[in-house]
Amino acid sequence: MPHVTVYPGTEHKPIYQVGGKSFVFFRNPRPDAFDPDTGQRYADVIVFWVPDEGDKLAMVQDDSSPFFTTPHFDGHLSVLLRAIRVGEIGYDELAEVVQDAWLSRASPRRRDAWLREHRPG
Repeated sequence: MPHVTVYPGTEHKPIYQVGGKSFVFFRNPRPDAFDPDTGQRYADVIVFWVPDEGDKLAMVQDDSSPFFTTPHFDGHLSVLLRAIRVGEIGYDELAEVVQDAWLSRASPRRRDAWLREHRPG
């Protein structure tokens, strides 16, 4: 995606930004995302911004989906994905999630320019 800046973040976990706004980042272990059997905090959580609450719900309500959320992210337009589960989605779906994250955070000018170049109609 154009105009992306990558920052190391804490613990050198990358934060992908467009216009100074994050759209994908790798989260540090936090108490709200943990293994229910061991209680160990997940160290591989990736956060993706989504366009709206409807998209978020569609991604997290399907029990077979690797995307999830936690109460900490209630009201936040993002979904979570453990890196260990990335292989459960195809390249095209992952590319669409990243593109939608970028589109949801890019300026209207950048978003419109990208859409003119990449979306039919």
